[in-house]
Amino acid sequence: MKIIALEEARKQEFVEFCRRNRSRLDESFLYDEDLEQFSLSPENPTYIAVNPQGILTGAASLILGDYSKQGRKGRFRILHAEEGGEAGIYSALLQAVLPHTAGLDKLNIFVLTTNSTDMDRIAEAGFAVERYSYILVREGSEAPEIALPEGYTLTPFRRGQDEAAWCGVRNPAFATLKGSETPQSPEMVAKLAAGSDYLEGGMQLLLHNGKPVGIVRGANDEYEGRPIMNIGPLALLPEHQGKGLGRMLLRAALHYAAGRGYGGTMLCVNAENERAKALYTSEGFREVEAAACYAYFLQE
Repeated sequence: MKIIALEEARKQEFVEFCRRNRSRLDESFLYDEDLEQFSLSPENPTYIAVNPQGILTGAASLILGDYSKQGRKGRFRILHAEEGGEAGIYSALLQAVLPHTAGLDKLNIFVLTTNSTDMDRIAEAGFAVERYSYILVREGSEAPEIALPEGYTLTPFRRGQDEAAWCGVRNPAFATLKGSETPQSPEMVAKLAAGSDYLEGGMQLLLHNGKPVGIVRGANDEYEGRPIMNIGPLALLPEHQGKGLGRMLLRAALHYAAGRGYGGTMLCVNAENERAKALYTSEGFREVEAAACYAYFLQE
């Protein structure tokens, strides 16, 4: 087995490897659009494992954009080897990307809890479970009534105008939420609103006497081969929490999904956020997948 840096000549082979294996992995950055836009650059250090026959059997690819650097943590697009490979291949792939991690404190990767093989191999390579998250799905398009307290109104997000307001809610609301604590910039929100999954009117702001205090986003997605609307982020400023407004933001997203003809919605929630999970399940969501977030802590 050899570990080599991915070159342009083998990029399509790497893309096909990702497509072939993604059904058993965290697909967050392995959708067709992500793979079609993938480019070899310092922000995407990528290495592949090649067997004696010259066949690609494993790959490690990091995502090191501005958000990663600001939060001092990298995220794996993929760290995986097909079964039947040599022992230690995960460790070898990890060691190959480590020279690209200057300035970072840790690396993260999500592994589906149904994939016990990868969980074992990731742990053997030196990763430790940091937290768990759940994917929840709600079938059907029925949306409960929205009843906002006096002084609160919902308004669509305006591209080119509301990016700073979005950050003004999202960042303090998620300041202590594991995995999302790194602040976003208005430029990052602008990119979010320019993505191919953007739905016009799907991003909404909750105002209190004209001031933004809550946000919710609905984005185009798919689950098990069918269209579905993905809800998230959903956030409220701390001083406006505990008033039932999170439920109203969720229902606003459900109403929007119904109006767009979606037959279902999905979202992700951290396992330790029991209050949020209880809200979602009370509104008809059910758990369909669980993933472990593994962390590899880097030495100074």
